[in-house]
Amino acid sequence: MSSPRTFAVIPARYASTRFPGKPLALIAGRPMIEHVWRRCQEARAFDEVVVATDDVRIQETVRGFGGTVVMTSPECATGTDRVAEVARAHLDVDVWVNVQGDEPLVDPVSLRVLAGLFVHPEVEMGTLVRPLEAAEADSPHVVKAVLALNGDALYFSRATVPFLREPGEAGAVRRWAHLGLYGYRRETLLRLAELSATPLEQAEKLEQLRALEHGIRIRCGKVTGRSVAVDVPEDVARVEAVMRGS
Repeated sequence: MSSPRTFAVIPARYASTRFPGKPLALIAGRPMIEHVWRRCQEARAFDEVVVATDDVRIQETVRGFGGTVVMTSPECATGTDRVAEVARAHLDVDVWVNVQGDEPLVDPVSLRVLAGLFVHPEVEMGTLVRPLEAAEADSPHVVKAVLALNGDALYFSRATVPFLREPGEAGAVRRWAHLGLYGYRRETLLRLAELSATPLEQAEKLEQLRALEHGIRIRCGKVTGRSVAVDVPEDVARVEAVMRGS
């Protein structure tokens, strides 16, 4: 099976409530958006890596380190909307991967696994999961994924799922943590961008449930790589510490 034409898009906006200008924050001497872009390049899984932004400062920075940047509408409510806007202009690209712009440690191997899901023509949307650690089971901040035997997602939840009625059965069921990376067939991405929020999505505050509620199957790739997201300025030091230790 041949690989479809695949683009990675890194949505990047300047106006963050908790961390204004976050994509341009310097981490080990480079802007964060450059770290994400370089890791996408290292994956060697994409025909093109594009930064999608609505801010001239980010545009100039990306051009400065040699990246490709596309200006998108400031009206885009989510990163998915921004990726969809880029996809509408490229009829010849079948698969689009949405890479979070605030994860400078995103694992290139994991990106390869995600892009590789789409060699199977039946896959319309993909994401990644990793083994759930015992200490994370009760945390609502770690999203859990329940998988079918073929790897398709049955459900995502902040709750501890699946529930084990008999504790002795723990070894028979693998629990998975969800990683917030997504890939889409072009037509699936454009369809999702037009759909309204759904009840389960609003209850759990998980955007991927919108796809499941509308009958869109999500294939899950299994990885072991982890990342550290930058949500507030204090997270920069955490990322730099990880970089020094690797």
